[in-house]
Amino acid sequence: MFSSIVAILGFLLVGYGVGSVRIIKEGNAALVERLGRYRRTLEPGLNIIVPLLDSIALEDSLREQTLDIPPQKAITKDNVNLDVDAIIYWRIYNLERTYYAIEDVEFAMQELVITTLRSEVGKTEFQELFSSRDDINRALLDVLDEATAPWGLKVNRVEIQKLEPPQNVLDAMQKERAASYEKNAKISEAQADVESMRLLAEALQATNSGKEILQYLLAQRYVAANQKIGESDNSKVLFMDPKALTESIVDLMNDGDIPHK
Repeated sequence: MFSSIVAILGFLLVGYGVGSVRIIKEGNAALVERLGRYRRTLEPGLNIIVPLLDSIALEDSLREQTLDIPPQKAITKDNVNLDVDAIIYWRIYNLERTYYAIEDVEFAMQELVITTLRSEVGKTEFQELFSSRDDINRALLDVLDEATAPWGLKVNRVEIQKLEPPQNVLDAMQKERAASYEKNAKISEAQADVESMRLLAEALQATNSGKEILQYLLAQRYVAANQKIGESDNSKVLFMDPKALTESIVDLMNDGDIPHK
C-alpha cells in the first residue's frame, strides 16, 4: 500500500516537473499567462512555469522579418496611374506589446504601408518619381517607425521594389528618349562639322595650294550628294555645275580673304 502511494507521488512529481519546464529557442520569446492574465516573458533557454496555473500564450521570433506588400494602384501628383509595391524589414522588440496592443500586426503594417505609399507617390510628379525613390523610402520608414513603436515593433528598412506605369506611358517615355538621343546626335554632328571647317580653314591658310584643295573638296561633296540623291526611291536627277558652286569661294581666295580662326 505504502509503495503504491510512493509510486503515485513519484509519478505526480515527474509529471509536475515535466509540465513546469519550458525550453525557448534562441531568437524567440514567449508570453506566460496565469489564469488568463499576462504574467511574464520567457527568455531563450530553460524556463520553469507553474503547471495548471500558467500557460504559454504565445511564442514568436524576435529576429528580423520581411513583409512583402503586393502591387498597389497609386496616382502621381500629375495624375499618372501606376502600380507600386514595397518590402518592409522589421522585427519585434517587445513581444508583450505586439501581442496585446494589436490584433493582427502584419495586416496593420500592410495597411499602414499602402496608405503611406499612396500618399508619398501622390506628392511627386511622375518624371521625378524614379529619382525620388530614396526620398520616398525614407519618408515611409519615418512614418512606419513612429506608428509601430506602440506595437513593440521596429521597422529597420523600407524598399520600393517596383514602379510600373501603364503601357501607354511607357511608350511615350520611349519616344521621348528616342527623340532626345536623335537631338543629341544632331548636335554632336553639327559640332563635328564646325570643328572640321575650322581645321580646313587653318590648313588652307597654311598652304599655297588652298584654291585647288578647296575645289577638289567641294567637287567631292558634290559627287557624294548626287550619289545619295540617286539612291533614294523618290529621287530626282539634278545636274549642277561644280564650278558654279565654288566660284564665289575661289574669288575670295584669290583676294586673300580666307577667314582666320
